Amino acid sequence: MAKVKVGIPQGTRDFGPDVVRKRNYIFNTIRNVFELYGFQPLETPAMENLDTLLGKYGDEGDKLIFKILNNGLNDPSNIDKAKAAFENVLKGKNDRDLTERALKYDLTIPFARYVAMNHNQLSFPFKRYQIQPVWRADRPQKGRYREFYQCDADVVGSNSLLNELELALIYHQVFNQLGIKHYELRINHRKILTALAELCGGAERMNDIAVSIDKLDKIGLEKVKDELKTKGLNEKQLGVIEKYLGIGGNNAEKINAVNDLIGANESGKKGIGEIKYLINAEPGPLNSPLIIDFTLARGLNYYTGTIFEAKAPPEIKIGSIGGGGRYDDLTGLFGVPNIPGVGISFGVDRIYDVMEELNLFPAEVHVGIQVLFFNLGENESKAAFSLMQQLRGKNTRCELYHENVKFDKQFKYAEKKNIPYAIIIGSKELEEKSCTIKNLLQGSQQTISHQELLNYDF
Repeated sequence: MAKVKVGIPQGTRDFGPDVVRKRNYIFNTIRNVFELYGFQPLETPAMENLDTLLGKYGDEGDKLIFKILNNGLNDPSNIDKAKAAFENVLKGKNDRDLTERALKYDLTIPFARYVAMNHNQLSFPFKRYQIQPVWRADRPQKGRYREFYQCDADVVGSNSLLNELELALIYHQVFNQLGIKHYELRINHRKILTALAELCGGAERMNDIAVSIDKLDKIGLEKVKDELKTKGLNEKQLGVIEKYLGIGGNNAEKINAVNDLIGANESGKKGIGEIKYLINAEPGPLNSPLIIDFTLARGLNYYTGTIFEAKAPPEIKIGSIGGGGRYDDLTGLFGVPNIPGVGISFGVDRIYDVMEELNLFPAEVHVGIQVLFFNLGENESKAAFSLMQQLRGKNTRCELYHENVKFDKQFKYAEKKNIPYAIIIGSKELEEKSCTIKNLLQGSQQTISHQELLNYDF
């Protein structure tokens, strides 16, 4: 038999027990805050109909959708049909004979599809959270994967800016509970970008401008201008873009500068007004630190209002660890218009990397089994097994070593698994109905009765 080369697809990862525990710590922290703010859980399928996803993320996003080949294409009778369909796809046309489904690119569009399908049964405003994997045919690199988890919270059926305010506070509360200090929560408004586009030839140019501006951090100002030039902007319009991207200072100074540039425009006026509301709102004791960033564009077609981006602490070169915004007619894409919405997403994989680099995971996250019963013989292990089951009934996580071997091997097993307590029942302890409990972290030990063990605070 030929030797099988073992591996996993590029951009995906296996997660061992220690990593899963740390990831669950992040998931549970986020989930608890979502629940605290009244959000309800939801799950949608791993795959969606291709028509549901295409055209919702802009040209750049559509290129990153993982399409699923139809069944039966390897049937000899279907070969010619499959070849013709593939040629159509190479020409930029999607052919149902080749693919009708795709892995979901994010959680927002599937959520909008769910709301459109169930809007007659939902009570609005509907607040949902979702923690599931998504897939993107992206180029793998540090902090960027082809399969990764998103944690989303969305509110649909409400125009109130209180929703944006609460979402900002959710970011702040989660990051503080995880111990991530000095993160940045940046905001902008798509209507400000619309006003900018109207100054540069028309609102229809907004998505082109937003997609190019969204690359500013990666390619720099000159290449952004070069890209916009290829999209038809003239030198005067490029000058307006450059002036806009050069706005700096504190939040108040940025507001004044953008107001001078686009404040006479109706879209710009509305966007500036909503940004000012959020900046000036009194959120209470959490006091979420919002930073206006007019270079923030989030080049997805569906955003219509406030947009968010959470950035990792400056000393961690990872970039965005969350983002979102308002999308006031996303369900209209599925034939159910006039349901406003706003939502945010946490990038769990990047948050994990930040916490690893800053050593933020608490020690107890590493503990799976709390107690290891040593195996010292047949009669001793029977007594140990009985006590172990009683402790499990009290929600103490226990394990009995699987065979009677030397102490040294059993101690090494406990050390390798970060088990903090060992319980030893030898012939003497069996006769006296006692046990020796060792605190492996402190190096201390004591002998106690079986009843005392059952009431022991591990």
